[in-house]
Amino acid sequence: MPDTLHIISDFPEFTRRLGEIIGQNLNTRTAIALTGDLGSGKTVFIQGIARGLSVSKEYRITSPTYTIINEYPGRLRLFHVDLYRISDPSVLSDIGFDEIFDENNVVAVEWADRIAPEGISFDIDIRIKIIDDTTREFQFFFYGRTYVNLINHLKNQIH
Repeated sequence: MPDTLHIISDFPEFTRRLGEIIGQNLNTRTAIALTGDLGSGKTVFIQGIARGLSVSKEYRITSPTYTIINEYPGRLRLFHVDLYRISDPSVLSDIGFDEIFDENNVVAVEWADRIAPEGISFDIDIRIKIIDDTTREFQFFFYGRTYVNLINHLKNQIH
């Protein structure tokens, strides 16, 4: 049974801050799944993860809709993946998707629900729901190793 956390974000900078807290607290290989409708804040959240991983501000963190995978150097390497345009998961092996999960990287995957379930085991599953123009509901599911410290950091820094 995963540890879970539910958070409401009322503006994009708060969403970015949630991602930053996650990034600051990652010290090892982590696979993060993000799901939510278009415009729900997935890329904004990943911008925060990049900030938390000390990715240089010279890098503009944008959704890799057409390139599929963007890589950013930081305290840990961040791979930002967007599967929106992928209809056949077998295409991913041609672009090195499997290899980015092998090393001590943080891999954040937008539209992760487009991967076959047996494909990848995610450590953190984040589901984002649009409430209104500025409000988003985040559901976090933490799998595998214990994330008690991360969950406590999120609770303490947002309330």
